[in-house]
Amino acid sequence: MKKIYVKDIKERDNVSDVFLVTKKESGVSKSGKPYLVLKLMDSSGEIESRVWDDAERLDKNFQKNDIVNIKGYTVAYQGGLQINLSAIATAPEGQYSLRDFMPASLRDPAEMVVELDGVIASINDVNLKALLKAVFEDPALRSRFISSPAAKSMHHAYLSGLMEHVLSICSLAAKVSDHYGAAINKDLLISGALLHDIGKIYELSCERSFEYTDEGRLLGHITIGIELIDSKVREMKAFPRELAVLLKHMILSHHGHLEYGSPKRPKTIEAIVLYYLDDLDAKVSAVKSLIEKDADPAASWTPYQRIFERNIFKGTAPGEAPGLPPVDVLKADVAIPGRDDDDKPGILNLFS
Repeated sequence: MKKIYVKDIKERDNVSDVFLVTKKESGVSKSGKPYLVLKLMDSSGEIESRVWDDAERLDKNFQKNDIVNIKGYTVAYQGGLQINLSAIATAPEGQYSLRDFMPASLRDPAEMVVELDGVIASINDVNLKALLKAVFEDPALRSRFISSPAAKSMHHAYLSGLMEHVLSICSLAAKVSDHYGAAINKDLLISGALLHDIGKIYELSCERSFEYTDEGRLLGHITIGIELIDSKVREMKAFPRELAVLLKHMILSHHGHLEYGSPKRPKTIEAIVLYYLDDLDAKVSAVKSLIEKDADPAASWTPYQRIFERNIFKGTAPGEAPGLPPVDVLKADVAIPGRDDDDKPGILNLFS
């Protein structure tokens, strides 16, 4: 069992515990002495590490993506912390849980599975319900879906992140359907929400780190998802062709833009709603993650975020008075909406 997590490590700590190696590089000092540059990770974060002494021998004890036992001493380094390692070796399998080393959803996976089954049970269309059961009750698919991240980085990039993301969109889809009534086919929209990212269970690997598989790099999750749905529909035989076309159109178009990998732009009301809900959930998750992981919790703003092309306001800093200072409109500079110094035009895609 792990005893020490990255988030709790402080300067001058003696660290002896188990970590996941996410980076391993070798180097040579100016004096010609070899050393190792590592990054160690657990479910709470990552920390830089170095092997300065006996690097050639210790280099043979482990590889990148190994779970390792380490011993070291923490020092301040370039504004952060670094562990100088005196020992490192691969940890025996069976003595650790991957959930100790990889970020995971804060939601209980078992509770999310119950919610997933409940969403499927709520579908009234017999054909859509049968298809959803064929996908999510397939033991191999179900197991991968439960553990998969929704992305390698940015949004829901943690174990069970895909299931959390999908259930969030299903909840939003139900509310939007109730709001607009008969204009939206609620069963079709929720089915599309459940299946839109199903290809990610084969696009991404989460065995020791979040990486794209060869299949994921060559085909992408949209193509993989369409093939998976096609195979299940063919097994059902009586599945209505028009319904299959409408459902597959939602999968093909859910990125919204051709330049973001969607072979088609959304052209049905359900596909349009799914695109916006998927985009909304991804962006909200990304912003929450940026705020939660910001290294300066006392600051009101995050550092400039390249992916959003702006700083993100986190809220009033502790000790500050709430609200904004008064502005003398006669002396204030005229601002052009959307063109502040840190606001640059552009479209953000978080789906790939």
